[in-house]
Amino acid sequence: MSSTAAAAPPARRTRSRLPSASSRRSDDPSSAANANGNGKTSPKLASPKHLPGERTVKKLRLSKALTIPEGTTVYDASRRMAARRVDAVLLTDAQGLLSGIVTDKDISTRVIAEGLRVEQTAMSKIMTRNPTYVTADSLAIEALQKMVQGKFRHLPVVENGEVMAMLDIAKCLYDAIARLEKAAEQGSAIAAAVEGVERQLGGNFTAPYAFIETLRERMFKPSLSTIVTEDTKVAIVSPSDPVYVATQKMREFRVNSVIVTTGNTVQGIFTSKDVLMRVVSQNLSPELTLVEKVSAPVTVVFLQMASHFV
Repeated sequence: MSSTAAAAPPARRTRSRLPSASSRRSDDPSSAANANGNGKTSPKLASPKHLPGERTVKKLRLSKALTIPEGTTVYDASRRMAARRVDAVLLTDAQGLLSGIVTDKDISTRVIAEGLRVEQTAMSKIMTRNPTYVTADSLAIEALQKMVQGKFRHLPVVENGEVMAMLDIAKCLYDAIARLEKAAEQGSAIAAAVEGVERQLGGNFTAPYAFIETLRERMFKPSLSTIVTEDTKVAIVSPSDPVYVATQKMREFRVNSVIVTTGNTVQGIFTSKDVLMRVVSQNLSPELTLVEKVSAPVTVVFLQMASHFV
């Protein structure tokens, strides 16, 4: 890697040509980095019809999109992303029109794992062209469905022909969880009301009460066993493995993180965001830098997870 790099041109507000709404954007490294696109101007998506009170994308906490020219090198782009603390960037062509998207996982699995030189590789070589997008008036739950079905974590948000922001799947998930929690509280209130009626009238409402409790348990209190199956694949590396090996594991298992272990003891976790923030943007060698030097210890991981629930 080069120790010096020219600063990338300032980001410009992206407008006019929009990516195809039917195009496929995936963080899966096995997907084509240059999906087909006709290059023509796509019509603005019509505002979806929805019921009053439904949450729309514009009501979520959106992040301002980082936009840079597609000819920017991976190294320069990584420095810009690290400075903004973002894990995805939008790319523009020579006319300043939106042409693609690159994430931290793309950098890990399409550049580092492939042994490419970050200071010589242009973002246009690894970007996913014509990414899927949503409008500011799209339903938040629909945006979440797009990301889940497409297996990606980021969506550009378009308003009046302009890319206004970047939507992260976490924001959609937090919104969905908040709505589920509210529904769970309402379910508890219904169960309490049934119990109150049973006490006052002396009737036998055990069956309805049990039904409501069972329904509430299944809907709002899932266990890990419901989302982690026996055949779930986990990528594991040793603390002494170089970052290059870790990114190859990410590519092999199609994941954006690996578990760092010594024997049967978990030592920490190393993610594609760590590759971006702690390795590439810091001009460290993926072949010479050990995972233990740039991974988060397990105690830090638990604290980070706990911070989301307090």
